[in-house]
Amino acid sequence: MKTIYIIYQIFIALPVLLVASLLTALTTALGCMVAGGHFWGYYPPALWGWLFTRVLLLPVKVEGRQHLEQGQSYVFVANHQGAFDIFLIYGFLHRSFRWMMKWQLRKIPLVGYACEKSHQIMVDKRSLSRIRTTYEQARQTLQGGTSVVVFPEGARTFTGHMGVFRKGAFALADELQLPVVPMTINGSFQVLPRTRKLPFVSWHRLTLTIHQPIYPVGQGPDNVQATMHQAYQSVMSSLEPRFQGYVENPDQ
Repeated sequence: MKTIYIIYQIFIALPVLLVASLLTALTTALGCMVAGGHFWGYYPPALWGWLFTRVLLLPVKVEGRQHLEQGQSYVFVANHQGAFDIFLIYGFLHRSFRWMMKWQLRKIPLVGYACEKSHQIMVDKRSLSRIRTTYEQARQTLQGGTSVVVFPEGARTFTGHMGVFRKGAFALADELQLPVVPMTINGSFQVLPRTRKLPFVSWHRLTLTIHQPIYPVGQGPDNVQATMHQAYQSVMSSLEPRFQGYVENPDQ
């Protein structure tokens, strides 16, 4: 079955997904240029994320959508198990949002351009002024009613375990007094770990667990630290038992 699945990926899934990725990037970029990013910056990529998992025949389970309120903007934080985290969140969160992503992703041909035109938030830490620009864009996004999604580890895991959380997203939520929503991703590491040399995926269920929002109980460093700790514990609580526990990530 494994050999058949690889053959399927080469001759069917890969051509379909390459065309879908090209069309999504073009549609997103042109749509945002002509009609704005509210619709075109989210719905084409969301369909692309859904299509990626379906074409690759990956089962998906989502838990906890009932915790989210309509019209409320959130700071979503999730563990970063692998590349398929992107497709899972895009395709199945069912919530308009913008990513906070590494600025280096802007260099990806066409995809990076589409990210820029759709107002994804490029996290650039090369200077203090660029950091300020990043957080000002995030503030404007959240104040405009759109949520943001952040991987507070800042890098994909090498082992399936979680590293440490950085406080940037939690400080932003504290400043704007917005709820933080922890999310646990399971299965992405097994589908395509970052250490795999050949980019063939393994068949495995993907699970997205949306935890209850953490509302601010104050403002300042104590609230930031408490929210970050609570979010970390929530994400950890739903990880598969073999991936629970902290393991240092040298890429952080």
